[in-house]
Amino acid sequence: MGSPITLSGVNGIDFNLILTSIMTQESQPLQALQARQAALQAKANSFGVLATRVGALQTAAAKLSTATALAGYTATSSDASAVSVSASATAAPGRYDVVVNELARAQVTASTTTAPDVDTTIVANSGTLTIGGVTVTLTGAATLRQLADAINATSNPPARASVVQSGPSSYRLVLSARETGETNAFTITNTLAGGSGLAFGDADSDGISGDSTADNAVQASNASLLVNNIPVTSTTNIIDSAIPGVTITAFRRDPTATVIVDVTADAAAVKDKVTAFITAYNDLAKFAADQVASAAKGDPSSIGRDPILSQVRRQLRAELSAQYATGGAFTALAQVGVELTRQGTLSLNDTTFATAAKSTADLARLFAGSTGAPGVFAGLDSMLDTFTDSNGLLPGARKHLTDQASRLSASISSVQDRLAVRRLTLQREFTAADRAMSQLKSQSGSLAQFGASV
Repeated sequence: MGSPITLSGVNGIDFNLILTSIMTQESQPLQALQARQAALQAKANSFGVLATRVGALQTAAAKLSTATALAGYTATSSDASAVSVSASATAAPGRYDVVVNELARAQVTASTTTAPDVDTTIVANSGTLTIGGVTVTLTGAATLRQLADAINATSNPPARASVVQSGPSSYRLVLSARETGETNAFTITNTLAGGSGLAFGDADSDGISGDSTADNAVQASNASLLVNNIPVTSTTNIIDSAIPGVTITAFRRDPTATVIVDVTADAAAVKDKVTAFITAYNDLAKFAADQVASAAKGDPSSIGRDPILSQVRRQLRAELSAQYATGGAFTALAQVGVELTRQGTLSLNDTTFATAAKSTADLARLFAGSTGAPGVFAGLDSMLDTFTDSNGLLPGARKHLTDQASRLSASISSVQDRLAVRRLTLQREFTAADRAMSQLKSQSGSLAQFGASV
């Protein structure tokens, strides 16, 4: 707005009030354009919210749209401190007896010689130490700690080196295999010379250490299990090939104990996914209902009467209440406890669903369908692509509204410029009129004085 008019104050006419009234009247087209732009922007934002709600619903539907996603299983162990288990979607339901005869261990070999300290006494001046085919070469005097550091700095040694205190003023070099299992065992060939000396056990006197059980503090071993009385071996204590779709982790060796592993369908996992879908649907239903209500009240920013919102609601209700030729026991969502309410929302009948979930194959046919015959959620996932794809209806509608609002900016700017010119013109005219009237009033006063004096 322009600055107010500076008036003489002697004419009794409030030109500022007149100017404000005229500009208010002439600004009505601008206000209409601004209101129209604000409504378009609000509608575009509402379509953004709708796209988010529909996207969340599609994500929830996708998690129920394939047989793999529905194949939830859980595995339990009768003694989790000895054997823990976890199941994947490819698990095979059943009961399995597991006996852990041996755990996988990493080889540990300690020096037979000791040093009185780790940082002062030189244990070797030259030579090499070959560990599992990887050679460490000394180029100068080394303490126990320096020798351990040299081993660990070598590229890909099969063992890690550490210094362990085995008694008062007694320190040993300890080599520990990086991995468990017999294939990760290592041998040691020692040609170090000088210093106080460093030696490892060599029970068979073949010049090689680590190749006899007596040479090692811990002998490398494989895990050895019986699963339903079938021998299973592994280089690690994590075994994923003994029971289909189940990972076994062995913690304790006990050839006399049988651990029971039960693999069952995980109805709770499927129920969680169904509940997530219902929540997403109800969020969308509430948003749509709120938009319809605001449109009924004349809110110009509402999308309640937009045909796209109506199409989303109509197609969703059709999909959710349809009958599906599944070839199984269930042909509709209501049969498994997923029910449409009179308020337009979804609810889950826990009892009905619990019963239906026992028929996992039939439930999968209803939810996911089969080749050429998509189930409820597979069909929903596909149908919602029409709205959510980058070239879908929702991004298109939002862009259309945003573009319209942007185009109005130019019209608003043009009208604002015209109004500014109009105001300035009126200010000048009113200022001139005030000046002229003041002059006339002054002249009239002079003539009146002249007449009185004649």
